[in-house]
Amino acid sequence: MVDLALPGGQSAAPPAARRKHGVGPALGALIFLFVFFVVPLSALLLRSVTDPEPGIGNYVRLLTDETYARVLFNTFAVATVVTIVTLLLGYPVAWLLVILPSRVARWLFAIILLSMWTNLLARTFAWVVLLQKTGVINRMLMNIGLIDAPLPLLNNLTGVTIGMTYIMLPFIILPLHASLSGLDPSLMQVASISGARPRQVFFRVMLPLSLPGLGTGALMVFVMALGYYVTPAMLGGASNMMLAELIAQHVQTQLNWGLGSAGAFILLAVTLALYAVYVRGIGLGRLK
Repeated sequence: MVDLALPGGQSAAPPAARRKHGVGPALGALIFLFVFFVVPLSALLLRSVTDPEPGIGNYVRLLTDETYARVLFNTFAVATVVTIVTLLLGYPVAWLLVILPSRVARWLFAIILLSMWTNLLARTFAWVVLLQKTGVINRMLMNIGLIDAPLPLLNNLTGVTIGMTYIMLPFIILPLHASLSGLDPSLMQVASISGARPRQVFFRVMLPLSLPGLGTGALMVFVMALGYYVTPAMLGGASNMMLAELIAQHVQTQLNWGLGSAGAFILLAVTLALYAVYVRGIGLGRLK
């Protein structure tokens, strides 16, 4: 069939023909996902309930053993704190990018993107230098008289939270900026003229309208924080292990694939549950 072109670049081919042309790429994508996503996940799930013996013993062990329960608590606690702190820090920065002159905003955007493009290992090593007892932060605090002895900022959950917050900030700023830049400034002006105080304008107008970007950024940061490995491994310690480190230890060192697979599926289940809750509350269209 000849696909005639109408003025303006529109196709004259029937809708059925256009749908037929799109079947090939869609089928290829489905096959790719099945081979490289569904099959490996299915094998991992099978391993989690058959190794070392059939049953859900690996999941029971992860959820009931005191040591593993502590690892799960560390994982969810750090992910929650990092998400909250990045929201508190990222919201003002995103709004600043909206109201600043375009030339200044471009420079600030460049700095944020540069931090994202810098090697993760290099950024984490930089925080190791900054947070150690003889590092810049402790020296500065001691020089200005705020502390008498160095603070323990490394090899604990405090260091992990600081490092991960810095790394996650761009992932909250960008979706928030996209949401805030679409707001109509006249809405805030009308609210102010009507007698609303700045706090009321924020909580009743600005915050509700920015919820899609807020939710998308928070979901992204929380899910990424749950599965982070490099930063917790370098800034934390054996006593402050998170689930991603535990999975790597069992798979690479102890060759306990069953327990490692169970830990991976717990992360996957939590991620899917959070995504389902968010889509139900916000809507898939607004998420896109």
